[in-house]
Parts: sequence; C-alpha cells; structure tokens
Amino acid sequence: MSRVGLEGQVAVVTGAARGVGELLARKLSARGAKVALVGLEPDALKEVAGRLHGDSGHWYADVTDQEAMTRVAREVKERFGKIDLVVANAGVATGGPFVDSDPDAWRRVIEVNLIGSAVTGRAFLPHLVASRGYLLQIASLAALTPAPMMSAYCASKSGVEAYAHSLRAEVGHKGVRVGVGYLSWTDTDMVRGADQDDVMRELRQRLPWPSNKTYPLGPAVDRLVDGIERRAAHVYGQWWLRGMQGVRGALPGLIGTVGQREMRRFGARLDGMRVGLVGAGGAADEEARHAP
Repeated sequence: MSRVGLEGQVAVVTGAARGVGELLARKLSARGAKVALVGLEPDALKEVAGRLHGDSGHWYADVTDQEAMTRVAREVKERFGKIDLVVANAGVATGGPFVDSDPDAWRRVIEVNLIGSAVTGRAFLPHLVASRGYLLQIASLAALTPAPMMSAYCASKSGVEAYAHSLRAEVGHKGVRVGVGYLSWTDTDMVRGADQDDVMRELRQRLPWPSNKTYPLGPAVDRLVDGIERRAAHVYGQWWLRGMQGVRGALPGLIGTVGQREMRRFGARLDGMRVGLVGAGGAADEEARHAP
C-alpha cells in the first residue's frame, strides 16, 4: 500500500491531553504534521501543544457535544486551511459487575466512546471529503472479544468498530479512507487506573497469553502512525491482534465458559468494587461534567 507523507498534513487528534492521543500528536508533529489537539483538559492540552514541532493548536471540547465539535472543526479549518487526518481517540472506561454498576458512569462510557466518535465524524467528515483525507477510529481488543466486568467498554468499542466499517463503505467513493485501530492493554492512565482495583488487575492477569500483558505505549503508537501513513483499513497496535480476527467468532462462547468460572472464583470479592470512570482521563471527564 502506498504511503502518504505527513509533512504539511493537518491532523486532528481527540483525547489528546494524555496517553495514546498525546504521544500520537507528538509523533505526528515530529513527522511534519500540523496538529490540532482536542480534549477536556485545557492546561494539559496547552502543555502538549507547547512540546510539538511547528504549528499546532488546542481546543477545549466535549466530543459528545455536536455544536462544540462542529465549531472546533470550523475553527481548525480556518486556522490551518484544511483538514487531512482525524483520529477519533477520546475514550473513557469503567469496570465491575454490570448489575452493580453506576448507571451514569456506564452510560458515559457509551456516550464518549461511541456517540462521541460519531459526533467527531459528523463534524469533520465534510472537511475530509474536501481533502480526500483519512479518519482513524481507535477501537480496542474489546471490539474483538467480550470480557466480563467490562460490559460498557466492550459494547462501546464493538460499536465504534461497526460504525467505522459502515462509514468506510459510505465515504470511500468520495476519496475518504476510514481505518480502525486496535489496541490491547497498553500502558496508559486508563489501564493503570483500572489496575488500581485488585479484582480487575487479577482478572486481567489470568487472561491467556498474550492478552494478559500490559504493552509499552511507544511501539503501539508507532504502529498507529505507520497505519496513518498507509491510510490502512485496519491498524494493530500489537502484532498478535491481527490474528484475533480469524478466531473472533469462537471467542464469545469461550469467554462465556471461562468467564463464569472466573466470576465464581472471585465471588464475594466483587462486593464494594469501584464503579466510576477509571484513570486520570476519567477523573478529568467527571470534573468537566460537574464543573459549575
């Protein structure tokens, strides 16, 4: 597949204050892209923007707010003259048994990860049509396989995968390419936040290799950048995720059987688990939504 150089390209990255989004913005900038950072943490976004090469900007916006995201798209276009790349990366997570989950936190995961991705696409696609650009939707291993204690996250990531595949078929004839990025457990604030709960950490460690490991952020983001340059339909942050595509049909049955055994094993330890959004990004989302 031919590559598209990033020099002079205008890239938008949501969820850019930390983690995957922050490092991706830095790597895109280092390759000559002009980067627009979007997120809920203005101070952190400003700090990230200050470390980028060349021209960049940052915008405070909630990805679930259509009016705000449409405004951001307009202002980015006015600032840079075009928009070539959009990475829909913003996401939050919560864990624990569904029946005991906080309904607001569960709903927020769906709103940010799935609805927020669609809002992002709706705001920026007209500009990508004009530039014959590329949209990369960040999904997850959770889109390939279900997992107990992660019902909201798995539902949201399965949703964004299907949404992106549908979108690819709709806009390809207009010159816009759409990719899906898959990441396993990667060393971010979100994963470290989930690991603060003993049950979630132990449950993950009991997954079969290689899905029980936490992977370094740098190589995963390098793979995303490579996929962006290739305008790839599928981008895998860890090498083995590609192979999961071939066996995903068997995974719900397998996880259903093994998951029941593991849930019985943890038993009463499930009582009193934390039910809110995890990690620093989750805390920032909570703070932004409840600010006076």
